[in-house]
Amino acid sequence: MLILMLSSFDPRPGEDVATFASDHDAFNADLRAAGITAGAGPLGRRVNDTPMEAEEAHTQTCFSVMQFHDCARPDAAYAHIDPRACPGTSSHLRMYRRLTNTVFLCREDVSHEKETQ
Repeated sequence: MLILMLSSFDPRPGEDVATFASDHDAFNADLRAAGITAGAGPLGRRVNDTPMEAEEAHTQTCFSVMQFHDCARPDAAYAHIDPRACPGTSSHLRMYRRLTNTVFLCREDVSHEKETQ
């Protein structure tokens, strides 16, 4: 089973994208080193000048995807960034404070169902 978390967001006005990308990479490295994530994709930008982009309700311009091995791992990630926790809090805050208009979606990869049928 693979759980995917899609994070959609906008950088805060005036944010340097390179600085945010560096902070994003550091946060993902912390989660990976803690054994929480199975991986994370690079930052991406929305492509909304194509008819394939049909989402009109959410206007976020950037996204990232994290992968977790099971349903317990997103909960572990959330606990890892809790303000009372260390070390995940600092790398998360450095990244998260640069964002606005955030939406987080978790979905389960159903490809494993084919293997069990």
